[in-house]
Amino acid sequence: MAVETIAVTTQFLTFKLEDELFALDIGKVREVLDFTTITKVPQTPEYMRGVINLRGSVVPVVDMRLKFGMTGAEKTVNTCIIIVEVELDGETVVMGAMADAVQEVLDLEPDQVEPPPRIGTKLNTDFIRGMGKHGEDFIIILDIDKVFSAEELACVSGQDDRAA
Repeated sequence: MAVETIAVTTQFLTFKLEDELFALDIGKVREVLDFTTITKVPQTPEYMRGVINLRGSVVPVVDMRLKFGMTGAEKTVNTCIIIVEVELDGETVVMGAMADAVQEVLDLEPDQVEPPPRIGTKLNTDFIRGMGKHGEDFIIILDIDKVFSAEELACVSGQDDRAA
């Protein structure tokens, strides 16, 4: 499945979380911001850092390290927020993904991308689009639309329609 979706050369924005290199399809990335003040929203999951004001729009920001079960990190001069567009039930939701550092934009050929690893049935790896190879390094290519469940996105985007 993942290999067919990467049938042509594709550009990816690479970023670091701890010592791991991740990538997003450049078509999903709007912009990269320097770290800014984030307003915490009460009763949200720990990985939900809060919201930022992006030119008058409220944009939720998720700490990708915490979302993936990594330890939290101190902010550095390289800490940034990647503004991405995520598909949710046919609608586009804009959100920020906090990363340790943005690396570069890479072109990956189809033969440089392998299917995601099968890690057993207990772990959900649907959000991994593939494993890119760049030199000696592996890059975990994310499907940002599948990193978050519809319930999580509804929670952070204020679209939760469930009765209280």
